[in-house]
Amino acid sequence: MQNAGGIVRGAIERFPPSLFLRATPLTEPDGAIAEFAREVRGQSDDALPLLHALLGRIHSEMTFDADPTHTATTAAEAFALKRGVCQDLTHIFIATARNLGVPARYIGGYFHRADGVTHQDAGHAWAEAYLPSIGWVAFDPANGICATDAHVRVAVGLDYLGAAPVRGARRGGGTESLTVNVLVDQAARQMQS
Repeated sequence: MQNAGGIVRGAIERFPPSLFLRATPLTEPDGAIAEFAREVRGQSDDALPLLHALLGRIHSEMTFDADPTHTATTAAEAFALKRGVCQDLTHIFIATARNLGVPARYIGGYFHRADGVTHQDAGHAWAEAYLPSIGWVAFDPANGICATDAHVRVAVGLDYLGAAPVRGARRGGGTESLTVNVLVDQAARQMQS
């Protein structure tokens, strides 16, 4: 996999970066996130090192745990729990970056894992932050890395609800169930199997 330092290249940009300063119900910072932003701000005055410090702090201070959160968990709720899934850590990154005046957006997609695990329970989420001197830079707080070409970008939004891979409603019988299987693998390798 190739590492471009998280710098996003070749993406079609339909909206100005300033749109991604807007808080949503899922990314609204509370007092604790605002205080966290002040602490992170104290680590650097330069935007790129500041965002790397934010990435490191979230990755080291939050525990990846699927049990206590769900799709409607807010950044503030997950931050108070100090735990959550990639979606929650991404919402915290976005809420903090926006509180620091840095446009940040939610990316929904998939992550091709280097450990060979191809069957995954769900998609993946990470954030992109905008720096005028560089452009959009992708940060994956769940893995503590800048995104690489192993991150398969599918959707962009202000938060999970704007970039959910599948949304909808159904009407029907009460005994039905839905099972989802996510397989993230390289196409060439799949063709050889």
